[in-house]
Amino acid sequence: MSGLVSEMSDEILVDVQDLRVTFTGGPQAVQAVNGVSLQVQRGEVVALIGESGSGKSVTLRTLLRLHNERRSRIEGRVQVAGHDVLALAPKALANYRGKVAAMIFQEPLLALDPVYTLGAQIVEAIRRHEPVSAAQAHARALALFERVRIPSPERRLAAYPHEMSGGMRQRAMIALALACRPQLLLADEPTTALDATVQIQVLLLLRELQRELGLSVVFVTHDIGAAIEVADRIAVMYAGRIVEVGTARQLIRTPRHPYTQALLRSRAHGALARGGRLPTITGSPPDLAMLPPGCAFAERCTLATEACRSTQPEPVLLAPGHQARCLRTEDTDDTDDTHHRV
Repeated sequence: MSGLVSEMSDEILVDVQDLRVTFTGGPQAVQAVNGVSLQVQRGEVVALIGESGSGKSVTLRTLLRLHNERRSRIEGRVQVAGHDVLALAPKALANYRGKVAAMIFQEPLLALDPVYTLGAQIVEAIRRHEPVSAAQAHARALALFERVRIPSPERRLAAYPHEMSGGMRQRAMIALALACRPQLLLADEPTTALDATVQIQVLLLLRELQRELGLSVVFVTHDIGAAIEVADRIAVMYAGRIVEVGTARQLIRTPRHPYTQALLRSRAHGALARGGRLPTITGSPPDLAMLPPGCAFAERCTLATEACRSTQPEPVLLAPGHQARCLRTEDTDDTDDTHHRV
């Protein structure tokens, strides 16, 4: 079974419906993703943000089906460029990875093979998916290194991953991800291990390449500033669910879920400069093996009622393209957005 379907709109590249990912390898089943639905248009950048453990990377990796299938249970629907990802047979899945969807991993030193040169790894990826000669693949690898602005690209192609700096390794990882001209680029916190100056350079490079190549991108980060820098839309995740989604402008100017508002207030954007204390979100995220029956954020939310603790909120449409999963949206409309600005 190839898993190829043709039900998606031509404008929608990624269609995720009611995705649930449960890890079953431990003493208790862990519900890492709980009913995520998300669509990504062609040429659009969508950022997934939230605290560690909110389900961002698990969702992202499901788009490439990277989870150990003997230790996980995946339910729902994941369609990418007409491919039913969860139904792909092994050979079709291998063809899909790299050619249709590719990933930039968080730590390239671990993702890249340490015993092969960077050039050899890119050449191998190209020749795996396309009937080209080694010389043609090498020429494309060189062009990719030039495109991602790696200095002395010919010499760097002959380098091993450990011989490159962190920023250069990440650029090489981007080049490898783009090697087979994918339609979807998945970026799993690609700037976390880099210093601030290099982070900005990599983010700007990603945005430039996305516009130049017309890529769709799903970008995972816990940094709201990074999400604003690259994303057209932002989806906020908490305890395996998307609790708010909207355009970058909507979420920054008019956030309506208490968790989104708390994330924005927790950024150092003026309070520290004035000698004030940085606001924090009290408490801890819930145990994903024992999720509460109601809103998972209720125990940390200052607006929570007994209804919030017992009832799972459904998404509320606030404006075209802007939704929040909260029972108290009528109480979260804050027209003074000065503390939300980034």
